[in-house]
Amino acid sequence: MTDTGIIQLYVFILAGFVGYQVITRVPPLLHTPLMAATNAISGISLVGSIVAAGGEHGRVAMWLGFVAVICAMTNVVGGFIITDRMLGMFKHAEKPKEGSK
Repeated sequence: MTDTGIIQLYVFILAGFVGYQVITRVPPLLHTPLMAATNAISGISLVGSIVAAGGEHGRVAMWLGFVAVICAMTNVVGGFIITDRMLGMFKHAEKPKEGSK
């Protein structure tokens, strides 16, 4: 493995560790805004994967870009579904009107 590969592996492991530490320390009150931010980041990766799939970089790059589009789109849609469910927990149930049963 080259020096560049070792540095990239080191950065990847360090980023994973720091990300885990940051996410586990988020208070429950901030989970919904955090999900909205991660949905925005997933949208950015979706645009990047579309560019990779549509570029003239060869067949392998096109198929890897296509797989990236599917993965990013699944992440975006799932994130919005989860965020919608989380926001639904904060809605108050309607009280029945007086005089009606």
